[in-house]
Formats: sequence, C-alpha cells, structure tokens
Amino acid sequence: MNFLHRERDCLERYLPGLDKQLAEVPLLDLERPNNPGLSMFRQAGGPALLIPETYGGLGASLADAVGIQRAIGSRSPSLAVATTMHHFSVASLVELTTLSNGFEWAMLQAIAENRWLLSSGFAEGRSGQHILAPTMNAIVVDGGLRVSGAKKPCSLTWSMDLMSASVTVTDQGNGSDRMAIILIPATSEGIERKRFWNSWVLAGAESDEVILRDVLVPDALVFYPTDEPGMDPIQARGFIWFELLISAAYVGAASNLTERVITSGRGSAEDQALLAIELESATATLESAATTTATADDTDSALARALYVRYSAERAIERAAMAASAIGGGMTFIGSSEIAYLLAASRALAFHPPSRTGASEPLARHLAGAQLAL
Repeated sequence: MNFLHRERDCLERYLPGLDKQLAEVPLLDLERPNNPGLSMFRQAGGPALLIPETYGGLGASLADAVGIQRAIGSRSPSLAVATTMHHFSVASLVELTTLSNGFEWAMLQAIAENRWLLSSGFAEGRSGQHILAPTMNAIVVDGGLRVSGAKKPCSLTWSMDLMSASVTVTDQGNGSDRMAIILIPATSEGIERKRFWNSWVLAGAESDEVILRDVLVPDALVFYPTDEPGMDPIQARGFIWFELLISAAYVGAASNLTERVITSGRGSAEDQALLAIELESATATLESAATTTATADDTDSALARALYVRYSAERAIERAAMAASAIGGGMTFIGSSEIAYLLAASRALAFHPPSRTGASEPLARHLAGAQLAL
C-alpha cells in the first residue's frame, strides 16, 4: 500500500525493525502503562535519532523526523508523544553546541552511546504565564545549583535517564533572579515520582509527576541562556522542533484511522482521496516548515510559522479523524475500542501548549511587527 509508505520507509532506514515490531503489538497494548514501545525504541537506537553524526548520532534531519514521528504515531500515539519530548530536549542540546564550548557535545555523545532517554521539564502552558516559564526554582551553591519544584505532567517519568528543565535561579550574591537550563540525572538524590495521569488516553507516554527536593545539579550540567528580551533563541528553536514533531505524531494517529478505511475498502474513492488529501497536505506543510527552519535566521518568524502549521494540522487531523470514523461505520466503532481510542488520542494535540486561543493575540501582534511573546 502506498499510504504511509514513505514515512515507514524513512523509519526503517533510520531505526531498522522498529515499525515491524510495533505493528506486531495490538494498539491498546502499546498505549498502556509499562508497555514495550519505549524499550523497542531504545533498542532500535531511537534516542540518537536527531543527534548529529559528529557526536555518534544518526543525524536525521528535522524534516525526516517529521515523517518518522508520523510513522510511529500511526502505530502508537503514546510512543510518538513520549519520544517527541525526548527529541525536544535533544534539540536544545544540539542548539547549545553551536554557541558553547562546554559539556554539550560530550553529553550528546553519551546519549547516543548509552541510548539514554530525556524527559522535558519545560513548558506547561499555565494561564497568564510565558510558555516556557520555569516551574522549578534553584539556589546557587558551591559547585552547582540546588533545585526544588515539580513538573506535571512529565512524559517519560518512569523511563527517563535524564531530565532537562528550565529553572529560576536565585543568586543571593548578585541580588537578582535569572533563568538556567539544566540536566538532572534520573538517579539523583531527592527525585520522587508520583502517578498523575488518570486518563486511559496516551497513558503509555508515562506523563506523570516528577518532584525535586533540594536536588544538587553540578555546574557542568547548568547552562545560562541569553538575558536579552524575548524568548531565548535556543529555547525558541527547540520549541519549533517540538511543535512540528508533536503535530506529526498526531497526524500519525489520524493516519491510523485513515489506513483502516483504505485497507477495508470502506467509502467511495472520493471519500478515501479526501482523507488522504487532509493528512498528506498537513504532512507536507510540516515538512516544509522543518526544512526552512534549518536555515532560518529570524527565530521569531520561524516559530510563528511553526505555530501556523501546527494549528492548521490540528484542524486537518480533526476533520480526517471524524470523517474516517464515520466512513468506517458504527459497527466498526462498536466492535473495537481502538476506534474510540484513536479519535480521542488524535484530538489531544489541542491540549499541548500553546493553545490556538492563547496564541492568537501574540501571533496577531507579531503579524503587525511586534516581537513574538507567547
């Protein structure tokens, strides 16, 4: 079948055998806590996907990663969502290597070699606050920072090897606060994990709660971004990666529903073509934005474009998922919980920050010439 063949071929090229392994496990088994998906991803070398070859990674481009996340999302939405959080954290480290001569290159090598998974303790989308406003606080001590706070939900809560996060640093010596980006080994003393995610939808992404109580983070794992106004360029570029990859993950979930329509021969030729038009167009715009991001000098405009594309994909996913389930018919819906699950899972893109409603005013101001401030 030609539907999804390009994305699955790309996945096979970078992570051989993973698609076949995922396809052999029932969908709902992959969506439960303690499912085998993350282990399969790790064993296939997935943690190194976006790490440049220079540092021992697979060197996939962001555009290739869009296709890969769509392919993974078509097999397991939970796995696609969880691994997007890992890739977001890796993206920030990759960006740091272009601006710093510090530890970042060695950390990327270690992630690739050891197949470590990184959780993300950045955005929570809290009302009235900056999209990447830190949720944790730190104080300066000899040799590093002492960090306290919590992140919920935090994907990869139980499988993470490292947690990347932003923190507000109180430096009593300088009498002012600033933001830092940190990496926290998951085995650090003072880390606690708690169940938080009560929904059955996307339960396999391990989006529970991580609590830090006076955790020591050594100076080698602390980075201070720019103090210039607006969103830090490193965070902004990482967030662009996140928006494009998370959108592709949910396009994958809707693609699963469409694939079922095609393989079952349900609906007319026009019905099937319209479903493909929605999802192929969404994928093409995500790939286009991913390609231009690589060479974009204006980070603000690149982020704005990523958001336009993400919100367009949201609507395409909604239309395709609803239409595919209707074409599949009521008996198909009654006969399997998978259809209801995919309908719910494909809608969850709307819950990732920033919401379309919340971003509308900042985007409108940016269109008129202002700096983008989410």
